[in-house]
Amino acid sequence: MPPFLRGLTLGLSLIVAIGPQNAFVLRQGLTRRYGLLAALVCSLADTVLIAFGVLGVGALLARSPALVTLGTLAGAAFLLWYGGRSFRSARHPGTLQTEGQAAQTPATVIATAAAFSLLNLHAILDTVVLIGGASAGLNSTGRTAFLLGTVLASWTWFFALALLAGRLAPLMRSPRAWQVLDVLIGVVMWAIAGGLVGSMVSGG
Repeated sequence: MPPFLRGLTLGLSLIVAIGPQNAFVLRQGLTRRYGLLAALVCSLADTVLIAFGVLGVGALLARSPALVTLGTLAGAAFLLWYGGRSFRSARHPGTLQTEGQAAQTPATVIATAAAFSLLNLHAILDTVVLIGGASAGLNSTGRTAFLLGTVLASWTWFFALALLAGRLAPLMRSPRAWQVLDVLIGVVMWAIAGGLVGSMVSGG
């Protein structure tokens, strides 16, 4: 799988999972209160974290063949665990809750979106550790393409939530929809994990 497409699929698989960022952007979009601003802040924050993961953690790991192997194996193991968690979630699907009061001012939207993005340990692990580790086996050109793919996934998803909130909300409140989505995420995660290990074994 080309690095750009690998980054895009990995980014989408991570970002569409139920989480506070998605709920916040969707809520702002539903109430038509600075939904695009919320999407912008979340996308920018993700871009910073992803860039740090790929260009910082990933580049650091790439300096040593042993670290590349370690980072690749750790990333693959995390993907297998994450995929397994998605399959387990599919057995007991949840929903994305959008109830609650939307942020009322631009300053509040910016502060809340930044907090959900930068103070969210799960998001930091996904963007910095997992994405950074997954890019360790790529050369500089490959890491750049991988970075662009993951960043595009973030921007596309958040702005889709904000712009299509009215249409997406019923779907995202459906346990069946999340069940299907969790299975797809699990399959993608395991496929990417297999690709990482395969590339490492083949020396690609």
